[in-house]
Amino acid sequence: MAFKLLILAERNVRQGWAKRIRDAVPGCDVRIVSSREEAMEEIVEADAAYGDVVPELFRRARKLRWIQCPAAAPPIGYYHKELVESEVVVTNMRGIFNEHLATHIMAFVLAFARGLHLYIPQQMNREWKRLGAIVHRPESTALIIGVGGSGAETARLCAAFGMTVLGLDPRVTEAPPGVAELHRPDALHNLLPRADFVIMTVPQTPQTTRMMAMEEFRLMKDTAYLINIGRGGTVALDDLTEAVRTGEIAGAGLVVFEVEPLPKDHPLWTMPGVLITPHMAGSGPYVQQRYLEVLLDNCKRFNEGKPLRNVVDKANWF
Repeated sequence: MAFKLLILAERNVRQGWAKRIRDAVPGCDVRIVSSREEAMEEIVEADAAYGDVVPELFRRARKLRWIQCPAAAPPIGYYHKELVESEVVVTNMRGIFNEHLATHIMAFVLAFARGLHLYIPQQMNREWKRLGAIVHRPESTALIIGVGGSGAETARLCAAFGMTVLGLDPRVTEAPPGVAELHRPDALHNLLPRADFVIMTVPQTPQTTRMMAMEEFRLMKDTAYLINIGRGGTVALDDLTEAVRTGEIAGAGLVVFEVEPLPKDHPLWTMPGVLITPHMAGSGPYVQQRYLEVLLDNCKRFNEGKPLRNVVDKANWF
């Protein structure tokens, strides 16, 4: 069947997309718009859309049945009330960043295990001093919060390095390779005291918002590290800062924050035991091709009336 696809131009929309989609799905009417005015006009008759269909756009849509979200976990507000309560199907981009996110996590794990978070400041000061900050990997435990996709790949890598891996996930029913124990989210407080690394790969949802706060940090070992490459809103920023400052936990490897970018005067920038990168853990080769591959696959499925890939539970944002 023929259908109209509206693409709301964003940074991950590249030239040539329209032709690739038309070639793959003959009869698909692809419209790429870059202004609010164009979008307001084109959305009226669109059957499908790629991008952020904000409430004012959504209200004008008469035929919309499917939205392809251009992210694995979009910002808060993407799943607005009218969208959630509608019959429009939403799909996301989960799965296309797995190995990049897992590699970034392992960079943090290995850095902390060998004390690089302490040696890097020494290097800046030209200090030659041995420190005893070693985490012996075969005797260490990683708690991975979220073991679908990037979390599962992280579990495989951690296990390959000899670590014991505990997994926590609301949906995964069978332990992925490398996961020694798989638990439901209500086991979090029981698992935190066992972990040397608490690794968060989860999106921000109504259930995960600020799931790590002072109560949770106090349950962690004072030698343990928090690593968050998921979403900043899953960790209470002020509580994390205080937990590191007071020694409730040993440190943190952070890519995401409740406030982004992290303000230049924030104390986490210069705290011992903290490693920070910008929000770029998913960066790497082939990502742009994968955006298009998911969109193309779903366009074909939508055209043929088949189940779509990466369907989202809209009420839970993932």
